[in-house]
Amino acid sequence: MFFRISPHRASRLAAPLLAGLLLAGCGHALPNVPGFAAAAWRADPYACLGRRAALLPPLLAARARLYDARADDVTALLGHPDEEELLAQTEKVYSYYLLPGAQCGPRHPRSAAPRLRLRFGPLGTVTEVQAEPLPAPAP
Repeated sequence: MFFRISPHRASRLAAPLLAGLLLAGCGHALPNVPGFAAAAWRADPYACLGRRAALLPPLLAARARLYDARADDVTALLGHPDEEELLAQTEKVYSYYLLPGAQCGPRHPRSAAPRLRLRFGPLGTVTEVQAEPLPAPAP
């Protein structure tokens, strides 16, 4: 059984469909980051094992690759964020701790430990990559 749709109605239905398809195509798949041990990063949730700080330099060296990446691709690379902050206008920030701290305690309370933060814009793609400074190693 076929339905007849007037040309006017068909154009009204096609516009939102086309817009949705265009928006779904925004962003890019996140390629592998050379020298970055993604599996080791993901295996250190909340940085409680103390491995993430050493894994950070290759990721920051390839920072440009992270821009415009989709949230799902970032999660596939870095794992579920340690903290997720929802902002106005459908923006959000993923935070990944870099050093052990209070977040390693029961219920993972918020900590002042340094973090890697990725901000996602309204289209769901990375717009900012920020790593808080790590303390200088003790002599």
